[in-house]
Amino acid sequence: MLAYITGTVDQELLVRNEYLAAENRILKAQVKGRLLLSEADKATLAEIAHRLGRKALEEVAATAMPDTILGWYRKLIANKFDGSEDEFLDLKG
Repeated sequence: MLAYITGTVDQELLVRNEYLAAENRILKAQVKGRLLLSEADKATLAEIAHRLGRKALEEVAATAMPDTILGWYRKLIANKFDGSEDEFLDLKG
């Protein structure tokens, strides 16, 4: 019974991911030029990307290159430990 439920949940997650990937491709094709992301947007993507990992990020990232997004994460963490009041400071790039 547990295997059936787990398989059903896994299948639903795969279909959700497939849908989101297709939607991202379609939206990206409609956007001309670079996306302008806020510092909060970059921080959100960076935190999720870090949890996702580089390999999976390479498959799904559409807003920026994986190295760029992971760079935002490194800067976010560095800013958290440098005494800055604003944790989103200097995430440009």
